[in-house]
Amino acid sequence: QVQLVESGGGLVQAGGSLRLTCAASGRTFSIAVMAWFRQAPGKEREFVAGVSWRGGSTDYADSVKGRFTISGGSAQNTMYLQMNTLTPEDTAVYYCASGTYWSSSHRSSAHYAYWGQGTQVTVSS
Repeated sequence: QVQLVESGGGLVQAGGSLRLTCAASGRTFSIAVMAWFRQAPGKEREFVAGVSWRGGSTDYADSVKGRFTISGGSAQNTMYLQMNTLTPEDTAVYYCASGTYWSSSHRSSAHYAYWGQGTQVTVSS
């Protein structure tokens, strides 16, 4: 199994920044892709950004492209999400997830076997 623990959420004003961290432990050798998802109240969980764990390829949802940066890899077993120019629409619980292969399906939550407990991000207007 893989254990994932997120941290770094909080309350920030619109236009501000936050950095989320996801620490992986356990059978980390099995990780090939990691991603951030978010879920706002009354909405479905949505893909935010993903990273190939050994190759470094990244992918972003259009809604965050240019504002958010995902980083991390197998060397430290830690993933980050730097979030800049935050808006109230970014308010959600943010989850990190890990999967065992990088493919075209990495934007789907079904692609991931392990999830963290989530961290709340609230952006005030």
